[in-house]
Amino acid sequence: MEPTAARGSLAGLLGIWGVTRAALLLCVLKVVVFPGPDVTSDVSVIYRGWYDVLVTGTFPQDDVTWQYPPAAALAVLSPAVLPFLEYATAFFVLALVSDAAALALLLRGARGTGRSRRGAWLWVAAVPLLGPTVYARYDVMVTAVAVAALLAAGRHPRLAGALMAFGALLKVWPALLLLAVRGRVTWVSAAVTGVAVAGLFAVLMPGAFAFLGFQRDRGTEVESLGSLVFHVARHHGWDGEVLLNYGSVEFLGPYVSWVSTGALFLTGAALAWLVLWRLLATRFAPHTAADAAFTAVLLFTVTSRVISPQYMVWLVGTAAVCLCFRESRMGRPAALVLAACPVTMLEFPVWFGHVVASDALGITLLTIRNGLLVAASLLAARALWRATVPARREIPSAAGPSWAERTTVPS
Repeated sequence: MEPTAARGSLAGLLGIWGVTRAALLLCVLKVVVFPGPDVTSDVSVIYRGWYDVLVTGTFPQDDVTWQYPPAAALAVLSPAVLPFLEYATAFFVLALVSDAAALALLLRGARGTGRSRRGAWLWVAAVPLLGPTVYARYDVMVTAVAVAALLAAGRHPRLAGALMAFGALLKVWPALLLLAVRGRVTWVSAAVTGVAVAGLFAVLMPGAFAFLGFQRDRGTEVESLGSLVFHVARHHGWDGEVLLNYGSVEFLGPYVSWVSTGALFLTGAALAWLVLWRLLATRFAPHTAADAAFTAVLLFTVTSRVISPQYMVWLVGTAAVCLCFRESRMGRPAALVLAACPVTMLEFPVWFGHVVASDALGITLLTIRNGLLVAASLLAARALWRATVPARREIPSAAGPSWAERTTVPS
């Protein structure tokens, strides 16, 4: 009975994936018109424009909207592998393939003792709740790489390190996964891969690191946690404005730089907390790397000056890896991220006009979505600390065996 039930569950999961992904494709291909602004213009206009520059052998050095590390060029150029399709259509198909690859990895990660398909179910459920934006950005491709890296961390540390470095060169954030892993092998592999790939781009394509200056100058985006200050301030006489700036809709005006600096300070504090955790943590289980990675990505997303809708794909992917382990402590934070997905779709693209206008509906949506993410971050950090860092009363005396000797689980 159990194998039959398992096959039925898998068939149901794959069926739901097929139906929901067909719906997403119909939306991005504009067979079905999704409410709100056109989310596909980033691919058909911006990505396509970058493609035309990248094929000449250089990065878009004079375009401030290019704010991505050098390997992002591979994602933008990827539609070339489907030359029989128009650029945007090819990109959407490759996004679907990346989505399928992530699901396949999560199903593989669910095999074995102590594993679960909860992660695969989370992925299947959460992605369509974010709407067509998922297929209209290259973040789903990066997330598939990050999922592969985390699932490889236990048994294939060299491969995990290489994937983490490659992911970081696609969109920076997968570098956070390194904070979650032990073992020198993973770090060495990441360093070698990162230097080799970055060096290759630097030699072959001018402007590989121009993105650093463009990223540095970003302000406070209208969907970020810090933006709530200005959404409310607009109702009390603040004379700033909302403009398209550095490729996103941002607040410009008095005190914006203060809030942006505050966000950077919070990001620094999050990094300091993660380093402290890494120094004090002594109890490691097979799921600890995934739990720590999810926590790190949550903390950096919440404290960022920008929380674009596609950032939610990162959180869903890392949360899904956590739920592949039955003993993971991230069930409640993952549930909060899942709850934040439909709210994210409502604030962008469905009612983005209300967000830009800072009206009651827009502020309410942002408060709920960002509040869910803040709660998830705090719960995840608390659970990770309690599970891995010994309380003072648990620290053994100098005469006894070390804590690591008594509690560390081999990876």
